[in-house]
Amino acid sequence: MNAIVISAAGGPEVLGLQTQPTPQSAAHEVLVRVHAAGVNRPDVLLRQGKYAGSGDVSGTVPGLEIAGTVEQCGPDVSRWQVGDQVCALLAAGGYAEYAVVDARHCLPVPAGWSFTEAASLPETVFTVWHNVFQRGQLQPGETLLVHGGSSGIGITAVQLAHALGCRVAATVGSAAKAEAVRALGAEVVVNYQEDDFEEVVRAIGGADVVLDMIGGDYTPKNLRLLRDDGRLVFINAMRGGPADFNALDVMRRRLTISGSTLRPRSADFKAALAAEVEGHVWPLLGEGRFRPVLYRTFPLSEAVAAHQLLESSEHIGKIVLTVGE
Repeated sequence: MNAIVISAAGGPEVLGLQTQPTPQSAAHEVLVRVHAAGVNRPDVLLRQGKYAGSGDVSGTVPGLEIAGTVEQCGPDVSRWQVGDQVCALLAAGGYAEYAVVDARHCLPVPAGWSFTEAASLPETVFTVWHNVFQRGQLQPGETLLVHGGSSGIGITAVQLAHALGCRVAATVGSAAKAEAVRALGAEVVVNYQEDDFEEVVRAIGGADVVLDMIGGDYTPKNLRLLRDDGRLVFINAMRGGPADFNALDVMRRRLTISGSTLRPRSADFKAALAAEVEGHVWPLLGEGRFRPVLYRTFPLSEAVAAHQLLESSEHIGKIVLTVGE
């Protein structure tokens, strides 16, 4: 099979198309013929050797989410059959014509969704559900602030929070991105190139939960704008991990600081998360209360260009690799 392989930790140029043996499913796995694979920020960190638990990445096939057709089922698999259309979360291996997946980490392709659209779901939806709704405990009527509102994570968080009855604020880097994010349900959108997000969000009464992928100097601002009992949840730190803040203020206002990375978590954890996502999010997809936002697709062979676009942050929504026909 053809696959994109990381030759060594580095820039997009270390991604190369190679021929590799087609994997075979273990007893608890399914072999999926991949039709599309989502491109995500953790793929960049994995390629750079910086993602949690990645270590030496030479020889690794990146790709954390796919959609395709089940080609083979291990003897312990009961839910899926050959020919089923699924999307799935992987620890790696999605940038390929075939991938093996723990059967518990697969979900059905939503009715009416293409493989390309479905491939945009698992990594972002699993990440948002765990960090915003499980760790952040966002409740209907509360306010969520999402940084990077036009990213894959951002468009997912905005839509899910809005669909579940929450007020949403978001930060973006351009007027075009602001318009797109408002259309998805964000009530307040701050162009950080022009305005101070802390001032704008505090003016609307602050936020109950902040989903942050920026870190650095955003951290003290995030903490100051949180309401009492507010929750700050990190999923990345693009401006760096260290930050100065007042611990006494965190104590006085009973703030919670948390965060997570998904890839290193156990297979059992991901299986439980998949079940909760299917129960809570998949009905919203069926009702049309969450829609795919695809910015651009690239053929598998152009993974380098896809990573270059992702790192430019010019996109609004998801970037997806298409595989085969």
